[in-house]
Amino acid sequence: MSEDQIVRYGAPTLAGIKTGSLFSLHISSNDFRKDITAFNRAMSKKGIRILPLKVCETYALIYLYRPAMLERDLKDPEAVSILKQFGYSISSSDRCVVDLVRRLNSSPVFPHEIGLFLGYPPSDVSGFINNPDKGFRYVGYWKVYSDVDKAKTVFERYKKCTEEYGRMLRSGRTLEQLVV
Repeated sequence: MSEDQIVRYGAPTLAGIKTGSLFSLHISSNDFRKDITAFNRAMSKKGIRILPLKVCETYALIYLYRPAMLERDLKDPEAVSILKQFGYSISSSDRCVVDLVRRLNSSPVFPHEIGLFLGYPPSDVSGFINNPDKGFRYVGYWKVYSDVDKAKTVFERYKKCTEEYGRMLRSGRTLEQLVV
């Protein structure tokens, strides 16, 4: 798992402006688990965690996130309603992550409520779940069904953050130095 890959797909999460990020990691052995353990040891004090959500023969779906932000996001009443609809135990965000892993590994369909774990607005997650192919008003990091202007502003922040973090990594900053 390279620092470049983590920055490319997770800079806004590293910067603390996005709850979570997902990326696929090509694997050839279970050595990636050592990288994850080392990352979590180094970064837990900074309030960030990384988990493999689903592991297959040649790839792993990796979740980089901020537990405190996730806890806040999943308390939103609309988020709670969506999670209950899919059988999540809403007792804690940690339990919800366990339920997400279960759904990813047992359901034949992709769990689109995953957007809640990435910091997407619940209204947009609900819009996508109920009407994935129509009704959206803009597309960026996610399909926007509600506040287009706010989403465009967020998308621009994410883009600038990713560019700046990439620049700082290339100039010699370490991943630990980049995590806010």
